[in-house]
Amino acid sequence: MSGNLQKVKDYLHELEFSISSEDVAEELVIIDDEEKGIKDLIIDCEDPVLVLEQVIMDVPQKTDGLFKRLLQMNRTLVHGAFVLNEEGKKVIFRDTLQLENLDKNELEGSINALSIALAEYAGELIEFSKS
Repeated sequence: MSGNLQKVKDYLHELEFSISSEDVAEELVIIDDEEKGIKDLIIDCEDPVLVLEQVIMDVPQKTDGLFKRLLQMNRTLVHGAFVLNEEGKKVIFRDTLQLENLDKNELEGSINALSIALAEYAGELIEFSKS
């Protein structure tokens, strides 16, 4: 296991997140915290960056106004952004942090940004997902 992955795992334990899954070979962990809206948040050590990604929803059949609204939501986020996956079929939350100088507060801030974004925009995202 790399030093980066161990550092991330140590921070997650200090922050009282439970790791639901781990792939040491790929240097990634998955965490859940349903109280904060976090479900299958992938935290991946891709030296030189740490990538955080959580699937939010499938892109709906009717996308009227969705992409514009996602860009508007992004403007208010402290960390990360709502983006599309490579195939353009899923909306995900994604953030990246530098591994070299990563600290616990920075990781916590990124995870909290996801939680706050979901709390603030869950209703709208659910409505878009139904179309």
